Amino acid sequence: MSTVIAAQPVEVVDVFSAQRHLPSGATQQLDDCHLEKWGLSLKCPTPQDPAHDSEITWLLPELGVRLTQYRPRSRHARREGSLVTAARIEPNTRSWTTTDLLLGLEIPEGGTTRVIHSEDFAAAVSGGAIRLSEADYALRTVLRTFDEIRLHRDLNQWLAHRGVFEPW
Repeated sequence: MSTVIAAQPVEVVDVFSAQRHLPSGATQQLDDCHLEKWGLSLKCPTPQDPAHDSEITWLLPELGVRLTQYRPRSRHARREGSLVTAARIEPNTRSWTTTDLLLGLEIPEGGTTRVIHSEDFAAAVSGGAIRLSEADYALRTVLRTFDEIRLHRDLNQWLAHRGVFEPW
């Protein structure tokens, strides 16, 4: 059995039209898209998802990460954790391009942070879909972030340490 190696997912966010162009070719209208001093904040509905009402994503280019959280449909549902994904983020005036480096962290509410997507990452690196320099960047980013979150014991405290004072 062989693993199929796909190209890295690339998304483009048009800041002026508040649209996200997905790797599948689809375009998604965003409910919110605004610049912050630390990066770009996005919110979009997830009508096809029975459990989640919306997705909140922050692109933090200086840290090389994409932070994602899904909001549950029911206000009585327990909040899930957050995802931190290593990414190459290229901001400019009109649009932001994000290349997913296929390695990240899952930070559950009140749980233990863990590395995710390592099998996909390893397959992409060994198959040549991710250059070695990008793989090194992704590993360093994820390990640094893991260490810092562990040190600060909380995602919001880590963000504040990194100059992001808005509550996540």
